[in-house]
Amino acid sequence: MLENPRSPRVRQVAKLAKKQRRREAQLFLVEGPQAVREALSSASGSVQELFVTASSADKHPDIMELATQAGVEVLPATDEVLAAMCDTVTPQGVLAVCRFIDASLGQVLAPGVRNVAVLHEVKDPGNVGNIIRSADAAGADAVILTEASVDIYNPKAVRATTGSLFHLPVVTGVSFSEALQALQGAGLRTFATQANGTDINELAEGGALAQPTAWIFGNEAHGLAREEAEQADVRVAVPLYGQAESLSLQTAAALCLYQSAFAQQRSGHRGAGLAQ
Repeated sequence: MLENPRSPRVRQVAKLAKKQRRREAQLFLVEGPQAVREALSSASGSVQELFVTASSADKHPDIMELATQAGVEVLPATDEVLAAMCDTVTPQGVLAVCRFIDASLGQVLAPGVRNVAVLHEVKDPGNVGNIIRSADAAGADAVILTEASVDIYNPKAVRATTGSLFHLPVVTGVSFSEALQALQGAGLRTFATQANGTDINELAEGGALAQPTAWIFGNEAHGLAREEAEQADVRVAVPLYGQAESLSLQTAAALCLYQSAFAQQRSGHRGAGLAQ
């Protein structure tokens, strides 16, 4: 039982909340029962060790069983120890240390890929995590983060994915031009979101979204630079019917990814899924 929140072991884990330490160790934190459950259930085998309080172990026997099946070391810890290691104010009593699960452009752009999200200069970890979750829900094949975007292993970003980080491959650290060239080379049509672009409804009605698509989303505050948006095959606008000045980035991303999913499903390229 880990009881001392100031022990070297606890401090070592807590340091993974910092980007530099994560990069050095190639490890990151996964907090909460749902995300840890998905990590243990995934084929990545990335979970290195698991910390749980006694009450959480009793409450989530399925997680204990998954850890046993995966051969993951389970370390009992007090509430105080979990609080010292976790990034959240109110930890949920379950914390996993996982190895990085980076994917490469070559891996994700294999034949058959049809729906991809690209995040360029997206700085808010909560936005990145929520977009990964939306991409997962829409059945997207991958998410690509350019080198100018926030670290996907930021604890807030990982929490916001609610486990979706372990459901679809995520590419990180590539340049904008590298990502764009690879996508176009793989036969995907690239769509950049821009206020003065073509109405997304026109594209959907015309069948443009039924083909393999890659959606490019820019910074929360200023979007994509004009010269970057012009490198995409199509500039797309999401119409606003009310008085709001704009949509949030994560809402716009979810809408665009689902438009492609709907179009591809109607054309017979996707199977139907049901929300749980």
